[in-house]
Amino acid sequence: MNGPFALQTDRLLLEHFSFEDCGFILRLLNEPSFIENIGDKGVRDLEGARAYLRDGPIASYAANGFGLFRVGLRQSGDCIGMCGLISREILEDVDIGYGFLPEFWGQGYGIESAAAVMRYGREQLGLKRIVAVVSPGNTSSIKLLQKLGMQNSGKIRMADNEPEIDLFA
Repeated sequence: MNGPFALQTDRLLLEHFSFEDCGFILRLLNEPSFIENIGDKGVRDLEGARAYLRDGPIASYAANGFGLFRVGLRQSGDCIGMCGLISREILEDVDIGYGFLPEFWGQGYGIESAAAVMRYGREQLGLKRIVAVVSPGNTSSIKLLQKLGMQNSGKIRMADNEPEIDLFA
């Protein structure tokens, strides 16, 4: 176990990230699909990955009591992605975010981890509404959000210089 907190599903273990995950973060954040669908976080080396973890997920655990989880396979312990809840200043509600290494797509890990995170958000954190943001062309992610029972509720711009994306709730 990587951290003090974990969620389990039939196949997955969702844990807090630690600095031991820098190599995985470096790889995931530089996957072309991650950059295209989620964004370029500017992480180019292990020190950048460490800063991303420190200022992102690890800071969020301390400030909000939640954040992005490291998603690993229960059987092998291999890290395959991230999924969790994010508090953003631009959004009124907490949103769910996720990203997986391409070799683990299409195997149901996204919906399995996202459903566990949604349950955790509602049952343990008492969140009444959880939203998601997604690029309009990211059909796989849109299908996953729809399977979670979310619907497109309009467009949003995360920053002035960025294109509009879809807001699901």
